[in-house]
Amino acid sequence: PQCAKPDGVFHVTMIPGDGVGPELMRAVKEVFKAADVPVEFDEFHLSEVQNLISEEKLEEVLSSMKSTRVAIKEIGKIHTPMAFKGDLASYEMTLSRRKLDLFANVVHISSLPGYKTRHNNLDLVIIREQTEGEYSSLEHESVSGVIECMKIITREKSRRIAKFAFDFATKKGRSKVTAVHKANIMKLGDGLFLQSCKEVAELYPMIKFETMIIDNCCMQLVQNPYQFDVLVMPNLYGNIIDNLAAGLVGGAGVVPGESYSSDYAVFETGARHPFAQAMGRNIANPTAMLLTSANMLRHLNLEYHSNMISEAVKRVIKLGKVFKKKKKKKKNTKIQVLAALQLLR
Repeated sequence: PQCAKPDGVFHVTMIPGDGVGPELMRAVKEVFKAADVPVEFDEFHLSEVQNLISEEKLEEVLSSMKSTRVAIKEIGKIHTPMAFKGDLASYEMTLSRRKLDLFANVVHISSLPGYKTRHNNLDLVIIREQTEGEYSSLEHESVSGVIECMKIITREKSRRIAKFAFDFATKKGRSKVTAVHKANIMKLGDGLFLQSCKEVAELYPMIKFETMIIDNCCMQLVQNPYQFDVLVMPNLYGNIIDNLAAGLVGGAGVVPGESYSSDYAVFETGARHPFAQAMGRNIANPTAMLLTSANMLRHLNLEYHSNMISEAVKRVIKLGKVFKKKKKKKKNTKIQVLAALQLLR
């Protein structure tokens, strides 16, 4: 974590992104102000949809990141258009996975008392390698009507993410790591990922190691998610499993996430959706973003403020004050959290 400036204030890079991203970031700033959090934001507005992005803006963000080392962003809310416009790599991918080398994405799936879901008391962590795999932006049309999309798996990056997962399990006192793969079909690519995980696992004899094929993992998560502790997997599988697991505890609006490189930490929601249809309607759920901001404060060693915000969010959800009642207007989660903060201070 960075050290506080001489005035005791931490500086953090903020990127609101597209869709409801700016609204959610506004909620974070209001809650931080109410909780007297000693953080100042260097804010950058990037949008491929609104053409508010360029190489110059990316360099400004990178300059800020080199100074702060910590960012909070709606990384998935920097909406990536599906139409091909000459460059296969989106700006979000260029920034996060190439410029910053954010190789490890961590999503903690944890049940929140107050949300009614099929499974209760869930507590598992999904760790995803996010610099290669299917999202390498290596596609070409070999002949007319035939597209080849390359999946890149390397020993170096597979071992790096495996070591990250085992180090995470050791640090957090977790007992098992499950490597998720499709090596029965992709024998060379996923085979290399799986072999790399097995090699790293031998260095951690106190951590139980298991393997599971991705399609079986999806079914097992729905049927019996309690069997999992820490899961580690390549890029695309992690993207899918993040969203599936988020649905187990309440959806995209309640799961926090974070991404790490050797130099930077970026805090973001665990499931990434721009939710553009909710823009300006004050209905987007800020829970995931507020819990993400609390995790960021913990990373900055601001434990008191982190606990205050996370406890206020959980208190509001547990009391059920934010749910829509028959013929009554839905109450705003942010307002309820601000009220809960006053009670906890």
